[in-house]
Amino acid sequence: MTTNLERPSRALAIAAHPDDVEFGCGGTLAKWSAEGTEIFHLICTDGSKGTWKRDQDPQELVLIRREEQRAAARRLGGTGEVIFLGWPDGELESGLRQRVQVASWIRRIRPGVVFAHDPWKRYRLHPDHRNAGFLATDGIVAARDPLFFPEINLESHRPDHLLLWEADEVDHLEEVSSSLETKIAALLEHASQFQTTMHISEGDGPEAIDEQETFRRRIMERLAEAGAAEGLSYAEGFKRIDRL
Repeated sequence: MTTNLERPSRALAIAAHPDDVEFGCGGTLAKWSAEGTEIFHLICTDGSKGTWKRDQDPQELVLIRREEQRAAARRLGGTGEVIFLGWPDGELESGLRQRVQVASWIRRIRPGVVFAHDPWKRYRLHPDHRNAGFLATDGIVAARDPLFFPEINLESHRPDHLLLWEADEVDHLEEVSSSLETKIAALLEHASQFQTTMHISEGDGPEAIDEQETFRRRIMERLAEAGAAEGLSYAEGFKRIDRL
């Protein structure tokens, strides 16, 4: 187990949907951003199916979730200029068209650290999470080697580290005690996901307030459990890959 990478000058988080970054690595991004790291979000799908409401207009939901994601990125210390690839929610493929997009952004941003879903997580149900993870790994390979996708017309770039969240075999922890509340505040920007993902009622009534507090405690308990392995108060856990 390793802990606490040297802070990079730039970090890029690649995710399937709005809110995935905040769940997976929001505390680490907020911690590094507060210390001077430029942080970037790359969201692969449009989030158009992220609701249980049958009468929800999907295109309206896309716009709502984009604004929520921008607000969450600002909470973490980013500029709010989030990259949206816009592939249909639930239909993301890890194909060449998507890979060239991801590789292009890696070359353009030139991050020292890339965060992503672990595509090898056992029994993963959601295909978007799996394919977004593979797009990150495949995109790194294409971004690092100069003969891949010459049409990108950008210098190749090899990140120093890849950190995969939701990993079955965590071998790296980032202490997030200083950014715990920021991570939770960023998650709560995703109000359209309260019911489906966070089990929080809509509105600002007593029930919703109690459920927000329950959600907050649940996040704290997960981070405390992750950190306990190395005596850290709160931590986010990752599979760390350095030989990129």
